This record gives sequence, C-alpha cells and structure tokens, in this order.
Amino acid sequence: MSAPDSTHWTAADLPSLAGRTVVVTGATSGLGAITARELARAGAHVVLAVRDTARGERLADTLSGSTEVRPLDLADLSSVRAFAADWDRPLDVLVNNAGVMAIPEARTADGFEMQFGTNHLGPFALTNLLLPHVTGRVVTVASNAHRRPGVDIDFDDINSEREYRPWRAYQQSKLANLLFTRELQRRLTEAGSPVTAHAVHPGYAATNLQGRSAGAAQRLMLAVANRLLAQSDAMGALPTLYAVTQPLPGNSYTGPDGRGELRGYPGPAQRSPYAQDDARAARLWDLSERLTDVRFTAPARDPRNR
Repeated sequence: MSAPDSTHWTAADLPSLAGRTVVVTGATSGLGAITARELARAGAHVVLAVRDTARGERLADTLSGSTEVRPLDLADLSSVRAFAADWDRPLDVLVNNAGVMAIPEARTADGFEMQFGTNHLGPFALTNLLLPHVTGRVVTVASNAHRRPGVDIDFDDINSEREYRPWRAYQQSKLANLLFTRELQRRLTEAGSPVTAHAVHPGYAATNLQGRSAGAAQRLMLAVANRLLAQSDAMGALPTLYAVTQPLPGNSYTGPDGRGELRGYPGPAQRSPYAQDDARAARLWDLSERLTDVRFTAPARDPRNR
C-alpha cells in the first residue's frame, strides 16, 4: 500500500473517527494533548492514559467529543499491568506518545534507567499486554535524534550504569522505539494479523518536554532554540495524526517533510542504518521480554467485523 500525498496535510483533513476508540499515553500536555484534542474532535472516543489523572480530567473537560481518563505510569510496570488488566473492549489505535527527554539520571520503579524504561520498556509492555484487544494499529512516537552519529543500543550497559549521559540515553531510547516498531510489525505479519505498527517523529516541536531536560544551561539553550527554530506543537502532532488515520504500510515512519525533518507537513522520514537492522530489532525484543516479563500475543480478530 502506498502512502497518500501528504502535501500540506493538516488536522482539518482527518476523516471521521466515529465509533473508534484510541488510547493516547502522556495526553496531559504537548503533543499528546494536541493528539487527543484532534482525535476527539474527529469523533473518536479518546482515552487519556496519564500519570496525573487530575490534570487529565482538567484537559478532558476542555475537549469536544467523547473522552475518559485512566491512570498510567509507564515508569512503573505494575501500573502498566493494571491499565492493561482493566481493558475489556476492542481498541482501534494505541498511540505510544508519552516520554521523557535528556533528564537527570533517575531510575524507574523497577530499577531501569528512566529514559529507557519510560520511553521503551513501558510502551513495549503496554503494547504487548493490550495487543489481544488491538484491532487497527499501534503508533509510537520516536525522534530524529536517533540518527545522531554513533547512536546505537548498548546491550552491555542498557541501563547506563557505567556511564550516564542524558542525551545519549535519550537517543538510545528513541532508536529502541524504531527497532520495536520494526520487530512488532514483523511479528504481526508472521502471525497473519491485519494490525499494523507505525513510528512517527515530530521534528523540532516546541513543547514542555524540553523544559525537563538536564541542566539549567541546556534548558536555556533549548528555550532560545524553541523560539528561533521550532515549529508549533500543533504542527509537531501532525505526523502522529497522519499515522493514526492514513493508509500507510506497516513499519512506516512519518515525520515533517522540511529540511532536516525539523519542520513541515507529514511525509516519509529517514531511519539510521541501525534502526533498519533486523538482528538488532530481534535482540532488543528478546531483551525487553526478559526485562519486563511480557511476551508477544497476536491480536484477536475484531469482533465487530465478524
């Protein structure tokens, strides 16, 4: 299946999503909030999966359409399991949006390096636990930061215990998002499932994610860059909205179509050679299964299509 022409595609081009259910993680601010807003406006029932349910409820009150708020902390696998255990209906689309970027060194509730745990292991576990309910697609928000020179998965120090570098840990976690999408699609295809996996990135979008980066000097630099270089969070959310709704092939990767994929409208994005490596993808998947104790289960057929 070939991708449609995305020239100047905007949220106004979203099709009707009436009758569809979408989970958006990290939906209280930034790209997640924009994604939830536009999908609800298009008629989807949007589930805001968030750490802070009070903030989630305040946002939901401002959205048109059908929404609900459920607690989810991707940095705590018990929270991930609880969210999945409570799900009992078909799920059209899962949007793995939540993430952290270049934060000071920290550990998840399960002892994993915070960026690898939150950006990869949490979504990995959530996706696989929800797959029996998924009927349409899984969309995971990655980053063009994975293409920085030398960025690879450090399988010998996956939790950055020997050395922690905030940006390198972030870049590794975003490479993991792409390898996860690749291997997930391979497994879905092998299982004969119509469900598809997709990755996106927002380019350089001005969100509050940068405000949580390590170091006051870095935060100041990013604030200045946001004003001079970044596109709006609404533009940054377009690749996600595009991948949620448009007829794309499995393992697609969508980002802004401008120079350096920093700004612009949705279009095909470039992966690093490491992100296209099947052996790395399989190895990361096996490691992630061991670390989370979560396995792949092929999605069931959509009961609404029987």
